[in-house]
Amino acid sequence: MLSNPVYDPFQILTKIYSDGARLKQAIADTYIEEQYRSRTVKIVYGVLENDEYFEFCIRHYAPKAPKLAVRTILKISLYMLLFMDKKRYMITDCAVSLCKKLGKSGVAGFVNAFLRRFEKSAVDERLPKGETGEALALSYPLAEYQKLKKEYGERAVSIASAKSSGVSVRFVRGEEKHLEKTHIATPFPHNYIFTSFVRDDGFDRGDYTFQSVGSIAICDVISPCENFLDACAAPGGKSVLLAEKCGRITSFELHAHRVELIRQYKTRMGVKNVEERQKDSSVFDETYAEKFDGVLCDVPCSGFGTVSENPDIKLLSNKRDYAGLKHAQTSILNACSGYVKKGGALYYSTCSVFDEENDQIVAEFLKTHLEFEAENIVSPLAHERKKYGLQFLPDTAFGAGFYVAKLIRR
Repeated sequence: MLSNPVYDPFQILTKIYSDGARLKQAIADTYIEEQYRSRTVKIVYGVLENDEYFEFCIRHYAPKAPKLAVRTILKISLYMLLFMDKKRYMITDCAVSLCKKLGKSGVAGFVNAFLRRFEKSAVDERLPKGETGEALALSYPLAEYQKLKKEYGERAVSIASAKSSGVSVRFVRGEEKHLEKTHIATPFPHNYIFTSFVRDDGFDRGDYTFQSVGSIAICDVISPCENFLDACAAPGGKSVLLAEKCGRITSFELHAHRVELIRQYKTRMGVKNVEERQKDSSVFDETYAEKFDGVLCDVPCSGFGTVSENPDIKLLSNKRDYAGLKHAQTSILNACSGYVKKGGALYYSTCSVFDEENDQIVAEFLKTHLEFEAENIVSPLAHERKKYGLQFLPDTAFGAGFYVAKLIRR
């Protein structure tokens, strides 16, 4: 029996849309026909990347909003029709078949008619003018798109539409046998981006790990030292990489289950000089006062630099509490600054493209912490130099958007 290509994506997307699950966890928690895994994952990512536009398409053709399950089936079908070059009749048959399998035979006729009538050109003619229409066409939340336009001008379109370059892999050993696969060499040693990469036993042996270019670039600007604190460390990738250039790494993480992720990560990679601890980095602990040569605050943020890898972030934008994020960011930076020795370095980083989470946070910190000053840093990865730190943007940094600044305690 042939597989229905709509079914597995529907199961995953239902967990995201209905239950609020995060994308990668929803994929991990869903049984997927293994031989069709790549197809399923491609469809799920594609639907989320184009969610706002697909919602507009459905509103254009539907006299009243369909139920969530029907909208999900239509979004999957629209992605397959517009981006996978599949035959319209095949997509329609699969969508109708799934409706019946789900006990929704009553809407099968509507789904059939919708997919047979749909024409992209008719939808695009109805897109609003200006930033609202641009944001819809890019499936980018309007408020965040307006921020992009304000900060980056016409480049906002390029940033908002940037795609991931592929799977970023950092090797410890044995990379030669994998380089026969299609790949891009990044500016960082032993880090390559592959079009596709199937995990094998080398992962469990610690021969390589999956680590984003942004994470590696942040570690690259950190100076070697004897005693280093990674203040927001889970799942542990930066702690493990920094263990190569620092004598001892202490890794703070707020939640117990995420502390366990660090423990598992360092064990798999065979790293002995990382010590993980459950600790709230936003609350100063006198025990660690001026104890570290270097401290990294990779703080919670909006995550809008990583939408190419995590398109579900865009779904949460209406719930985004930027004031709450600012409070968390400043609290962590203020508390952890007290852990830096005189002459030591405090690093601040996010995976955001917005100045209010990056240079503005650093500027406010420096106004009230006169013992610190910003130090110029360099990176081989394409970036924009801001007043205090480096801003990396997804259209020139392999799909990754992030920020890092280095502050020296005089």
